[in-house]
Amino acid sequence: MPLGYKSSYQRVRAYFRAKRLSADPVIAPPPSPRTVAGWILRHPDSLTEAERLRLKAVLVRCPELDALAGRVRSFAEILTERQGQRLPEWLDAVRSDNLPGLHTLAAGIDRDRDAVIAGLTLPWNSGVVEGHVNRIKMLKRQMFGRAGFQLPRKRVLLA
Repeated sequence: MPLGYKSSYQRVRAYFRAKRLSADPVIAPPPSPRTVAGWILRHPDSLTEAERLRLKAVLVRCPELDALAGRVRSFAEILTERQGQRLPEWLDAVRSDNLPGLHTLAAGIDRDRDAVIAGLTLPWNSGVVEGHVNRIKMLKRQMFGRAGFQLPRKRVLLA
C-alpha cells in the first residue's frame, strides 16, 4: 500500500480491545468556563439533573467559584424579587469576600447606589420610553443620508 496503515485489521482490533477492557476509568473532559458560567447564571430550576451534578462537582473543587456562585445567585434573587433594600448588605458581603470581579461590580453600583436601590425597589420603570427611543434610532439609521428632515419626521410620526 502506498498510503495508510500498513499493519493488519487484527492488530487494530487488539489495540482497541485492550483499551476497552483496561481498568483506567474514562474521565470526562472538564466543562469550559463559558459552560460553567452559564450554569451559574441560569436559574437553578432550569438546569437538568446532569448539569446540576456537574456544577456541584465543579463548585466542590473550587471554593472561590463556590463563593462567587453564591453571591451571583443572591444578587439574582435581589433583582428578580425586587428586594432593593437588601442591596447594601449584599454589597458589604461582597466587599468582605476576596472576589475581585465582584468588587468591580460593587464599586460601579456604589457610584449611584440610591438610583440602583430605587430601580430594584420601585414598581416604575422607563421601559416604554426606552422602547420609543430605540424605535426612533432605528428609523434614523434606516434613513441616514437618504432624505432631508421632512421624510424621517413623517416616518417617526406615522410609525
